[in-house]
Formats: sequence, C-alpha cells, structure tokens
Amino acid sequence: MTATPWTPDPKLDLVLEREIDVPRELVWAAWTQAEHIPHWFTPAPWTVSHCEIDLRPGGMFSTTMRSPEGQDYPNIGCYLEVVPCQRLVWTDALLPGYRPAAEPFMSAMLLLDELAGGRTRYRAVAIHRDVAGRQRHEEMGFHQGWGTALDQLVAYAKRM
Repeated sequence: MTATPWTPDPKLDLVLEREIDVPRELVWAAWTQAEHIPHWFTPAPWTVSHCEIDLRPGGMFSTTMRSPEGQDYPNIGCYLEVVPCQRLVWTDALLPGYRPAAEPFMSAMLLLDELAGGRTRYRAVAIHRDVAGRQRHEEMGFHQGWGTALDQLVAYAKRM
C-alpha cells in the first residue's frame, strides 16, 4: 500500500510535496528515530532540545523546539497510524494514549512513495479544523518552515 484514500481539502489543509533524492527508508528513519530529529526538524537557527518517540498508534511524538533566544516550545501529540516506510499520521488534538488535548491545532500526515533510483515522493500534509487555523499556520510560515526542514532532512539523510 503506497497511497492513502484521503484527499486534502485546499480550504483546510496545507501540503508540501516534493520528489527527493533520498531512499524512503532513510526518510522514515529520520522521522521515526528520536536521535535523528534534532539534526533536521526545525529550520536553523532554531533547534530541537528534546525529542521522545513511541512509534505506535496511541504512542507519543514529543518535541521541544528552542528559539535562537533560548525560549522552549514543547509540542506533544499522538500517533494515529503507523505504516512503516509509507505513512505516518499524528495529531496534537490527542495526547499519548488517545487522551484529548486542551488546545488542538492540527493533525498531520507524512506520505512516502518509493520512486526509481532510490528517490522518494515526499508529501507532508497539515490538516486543520477550520479555515482560520489553516490561515494561521500558513502565515506562521508553513511552506517555508516545513520546506527548509525538508531540505535539512535531505542533507542529513545523505550523511546517515
């Protein structure tokens, strides 16, 4: 299985799609092994000061992003679906163990398709509850930020 039956809604969802010159197994490892996340996950000069991953439905995806000024921004979410090397779905609407979160912002999908020559079709989708949430995320710099993080992931994965 390499595709999801779900289709993004352009009014509510933001999509970053690229073909990258990295095998999907390395992309998967970069996304699912906590020791790799600090090397690429936030656009420099931001950093990741903490990462914890419990890679299973109901498990935790937790990162703390640190600003250049040293302020920490913790993010915690719950994995909903894990299909190795193909699809990763998580949300901040739920905490680990499917516990409701106080202030949900988005759900996300990472979709990976294997291409010829060790390349990967990479699709990251940020799914929002309403138009205002989507707009806020876009204004926060979704395309630039997630695009820069993907560039960093590609550079890092080529050294893995």
